[in-house]
Amino acid sequence: MTTTNIRTWLLSDLAPESTAAHHAPAHTAPWWQVMCLTGVDYFSTLGYQPGIAFLAAGVLSPLATLVLIALTLAGALPVYRRIAALSPHGQGSISLLEQLLPRWRGKALVLILLGFAATDFVITITLSAADATEHIIHNPFSPNWLDHPIWLTLMLLSALGAVFLKGFKEAIGLAVVIVIGYLALNAVVLAVELWAVLHHPEYLANWRTALFATHGNPVMMVAVALFLFPKLALGLSGFETGVAVMPLVRGEAGETEAAPQGRIRNTGRLLTTAALMMSVLLFASSVATTLNIPASAFAEGGEARGRALAYLAHRDLGHIFGTAYDVLTIAILWFAGASAMAGLLTLIPKYLPRYGMAPDWVRATRPLVLIILLVTCVVTLIFDANVEAQGGAYATGVLVLMTSAALATTIHARKHHGAVWGFGAITLVFAYTTVVNMVERPDGLKIASFFILTIIASSLTSRVLRSTELRIKHVNFDEKAGAWLASLTAPTVRVIANRPDKGVEAEYAAKWREARSSHHIESLNNVLFLEVQPGDASEFVDDVLDVQGVQIGPYHVLRCKSPAVPNAIAALLLHVRDATGRVPHAYFGWTEGNPIAYLLKFMAFGEGDTAPVTREVLRQIEPDPHWRPRIHLG
Repeated sequence: MTTTNIRTWLLSDLAPESTAAHHAPAHTAPWWQVMCLTGVDYFSTLGYQPGIAFLAAGVLSPLATLVLIALTLAGALPVYRRIAALSPHGQGSISLLEQLLPRWRGKALVLILLGFAATDFVITITLSAADATEHIIHNPFSPNWLDHPIWLTLMLLSALGAVFLKGFKEAIGLAVVIVIGYLALNAVVLAVELWAVLHHPEYLANWRTALFATHGNPVMMVAVALFLFPKLALGLSGFETGVAVMPLVRGEAGETEAAPQGRIRNTGRLLTTAALMMSVLLFASSVATTLNIPASAFAEGGEARGRALAYLAHRDLGHIFGTAYDVLTIAILWFAGASAMAGLLTLIPKYLPRYGMAPDWVRATRPLVLIILLVTCVVTLIFDANVEAQGGAYATGVLVLMTSAALATTIHARKHHGAVWGFGAITLVFAYTTVVNMVERPDGLKIASFFILTIIASSLTSRVLRSTELRIKHVNFDEKAGAWLASLTAPTVRVIANRPDKGVEAEYAAKWREARSSHHIESLNNVLFLEVQPGDASEFVDDVLDVQGVQIGPYHVLRCKSPAVPNAIAALLLHVRDATGRVPHAYFGWTEGNPIAYLLKFMAFGEGDTAPVTREVLRQIEPDPHWRPRIHLG
């Protein structure tokens, strides 16, 4: 395959540069089916959460899990129900923060959060693959030659990447089958184990004895549980995904995309049901594994390490049932990795190209898949495909996103006189949990910092390299401006650039005298004044330029607003050329000052030494100098 063919194949699935916002997807499903799609991430944590909880809290695991459940139901659930109401089209907490904190503040925060989101999704992929490996290796029917965790995990990651390279579309139907089957087998295992606890009082007595021997009194137990629960925080994953899939949730007949109240209510049911089910499963699994599995089985090389419930399924229900449990566990873990991969493939093109902070090819799936696959392989090698070692990094990504969601709801409540104190308290709890997790397990912060620095460095580089792109795809003249354009009859169309000021007639008279003196323009016929009001320079892409015609005395003034002044002028000049069939001449005054300072000002604020940048944009878009709009300085 030639280089050209490879490039064509990689970019063959390049997504459109812009899509209509808030359009409903072609297919929707009942909320409980969509819950299964989010559940492949949320419920799959049962594959490793009980073991990680025991390693973190020991015999105190059930109490620490109760604290986690309280935070889930009293913290995460109300926050994300509110996020769902504020972003019914699946924008999520990151997009909401971007709206609440406009311009560069919002963009900078989004870039940082993208680093933590990348940590969350990447570790979801690698941790899920590593845990799937544990279930494969420890199955009694698996051949010995598979007992190479790192290589087997890398093979699973490569298979996941290969599926996405060929073209992967999430199938709700497949998710429903996997999740229902997985939950059913977990229900059987937990019922058997809890029944054993009820019929063997010595299990509970031994646990109580160990609990008091280790922690002394109930007050100390509660204190230690409050201190330890951040280590269990990866059991909170899945809420952000629940909001992201909102467009798939079927609302009520007759509702519009502008006011999808039925979808919001059904998403609330989805989030509440998932949280309640997971709370029951987390507590039951914590009790079952803590009381029924010897501590030695959780140690390095132990049979329950990374697969506590699977260990119980094999031990107490036989290897046939245990193998069926392993198969469904591997399936849901693989699907969780696929869901995380799909999340990254959606998240990155949604923000970075729009900020001008990534080249257009990141809109294509295949190049991104290759990059993500490489990153996941490196992370797997760094952590030696160890499930517990990745728990801290996973929890860091999850907790930062939840903290950002709580912060978004708090800011919104403050602006709209809502429950500020309630959401503020939840934000503080999540912030505390995040900080404690980062201090005790800094791996997640290190990985997130690497992603953040990489995103920011590549983003700034990309924005510099793309600064002279045309950006604007369509120029719309209003009725008056269009009439002026149609009335131009002279061979030369002249456009005088004017920096917006008070907009009084004397201002344009002075500019006209300056233009006549500097450029020897003799007649006001076929002369248009052009003013571009700088917009939000943090926005890179502005597809449409709306131009308004304003008559001020004898002067015809074209007014518009754009994030980048030179790029807007270039787009307008090209539109005038195409509409009239004549090459326009644009006239500028010299800009006094340091050109480097003006270059930096252009990068940050969208304006600066306008004339040379405008000409460079025109030069890149129009290779023929005879058909290129002329730029004059005087």
